[in-house]
Amino acid sequence: MRVTSRRAGRRLGVRAAAGVAALALASLAACSGGSGGSHDTVVMWHGYTDVEAKAIAQLGQEWNAAHPDQKVNVTFGGSNDDALKKTLASFVSGKAPGIAYEFGSSINTLAARHQTQDLTSLVKSSPSFQWDDFFPAARQAATTPDGKIYGVPALVDNLALVYNKKLFDAAGLSYPTADWTWDDFRNAARKLTDASRHRYGWAYVNDGTEDTVWRYIAMLWQAGGDLLTPDNKKAAFDSPAGLQAMQLLHDMAVTDHSVYLDTGDGQYQNLFNSGKIGMLWTGPWDLGTINKDISYGAQFLPAKVSHATIAGPDNYMVFNKGDRKTAWAFLQWLDSAQTHLKFATATGDLPLRESETKLPGYKDFLKRYPANKVFVDNLSKNATKSRPNIPEYPRISQALGAAVQSVLLGKAQPQAALDQARRQVDQILAGA
Repeated sequence: MRVTSRRAGRRLGVRAAAGVAALALASLAACSGGSGGSHDTVVMWHGYTDVEAKAIAQLGQEWNAAHPDQKVNVTFGGSNDDALKKTLASFVSGKAPGIAYEFGSSINTLAARHQTQDLTSLVKSSPSFQWDDFFPAARQAATTPDGKIYGVPALVDNLALVYNKKLFDAAGLSYPTADWTWDDFRNAARKLTDASRHRYGWAYVNDGTEDTVWRYIAMLWQAGGDLLTPDNKKAAFDSPAGLQAMQLLHDMAVTDHSVYLDTGDGQYQNLFNSGKIGMLWTGPWDLGTINKDISYGAQFLPAKVSHATIAGPDNYMVFNKGDRKTAWAFLQWLDSAQTHLKFATATGDLPLRESETKLPGYKDFLKRYPANKVFVDNLSKNATKSRPNIPEYPRISQALGAAVQSVLLGKAQPQAALDQARRQVDQILAGA
C-alpha cells in the first residue's frame, strides 16, 4: 500500500463517513480491554466503512457461529489512515488488539516492536495456507527485507488506465489496447486536450506525496529501470530509464499542456465525471465514483519496455494479545480462496489469490465488476516489482515526490531534478 493513505473517500484511505472520529473513539473504548466474550476471544481492529464494514462483520459472525470456542471480535478501530498511530499507542497502553489491519508501508515500523508476531514459522508450517497462491505483490508487502513474514494479505490493488469512451469517440481515437506504447498514450492525451474547453487528456496527482511518486515509479519500471540498487544501498532511478520517465512527464505537462495537475484534493474525479479529463491512471477504488452515465473502459498501462504497474497491498498483522492459535486459525479462514472471494464479491476489492480466479464464483465477481478484470490480470502479468520494504522509504518518497512535482510544474528540468533527488536519497540511505 502506499506510504500515505490509499483511499480518501475510497481514493486514498478508507471511504470517509460522517462521524468517523466519534465512532472510532467508541469502538476503541469498547474493545480496549481486549475482550469481547470468552477468555479466548481475539479482538480484530479494521478501518472499513460502508459495504466493506458490513462484509467483514458478516464474516466475523459466520466464523463465531462455526467456532464457539475460538471467537473473534471484529470491530471498527478507526480509519485505516490512522491504524499505525493507534496501534503504536495501544502498545503503550497495554490495550492492543490481537489482529489489526495495517497499511503495507507500516510493516517495518511494527516488525521492530516486540508486540508484533513473526508469522514466518506459522506460514511455512501450514501447507494448506498455500502462501505461494497469493499474488506476488501481496506476498512482498507482508515480508521484511530479511525474508520474515509479519503479516498476511488483507488487500491488494494496482494502477491501470481508465478512459472515457465518449471523449475518445469525439476525438476520432481508437480505444487503448493492451499493446499501447508511451507514444500512443502521449498522442492520445494531446488529441483529447482542448484548452478552450478546459479539457485535458490525462490527470496526475501532483501534491508531492506518495500519490505523486508511485505513478512515476510505475513509469520507471515500464522503461526498464528501478528505484534502488539490489542491495537497497544506493539510488538507481537517476538512469536512462529514470530520465525517459521524467522526460515524458515534462513533455506532456509542460510542452503539450495535456495534463491536469491535481493538488491532492481529488478534483480529478469530478473532472473525469464532467468530461473534462480523458484518461486516468488509477485503481479499482475510483471505479465506484464514476457516474453511471459515463461510458468508460480500463486497460493496461502503456509500455516503454513493459506494461509494468505498481501494486499497493495491505496486511492483517498479529500482536501478542489474546490467543495466538485463534488469531491464526481465523486469518487462515478469512484469507482462504472461498472466503475472500465472498468478501471481494460483496465489496469490489480484488482477489488476493490466483486460485480465487479459478472458482465458479469468480464469474459472478466479474459480472458485477467487469472493469476489475484488467486490475486482476495486472496482478499476475504486470505487478512484478514492489517498492522496497525498508524504513527509509518514506524519506525516499518525499525526495522523489519533490522532484516529480518540480518537473510537472516546469520548475526544474528532468535531469537536474533526478540529480538532486539522487543525492538526497543516497544521503538518506547512508544514514545522513
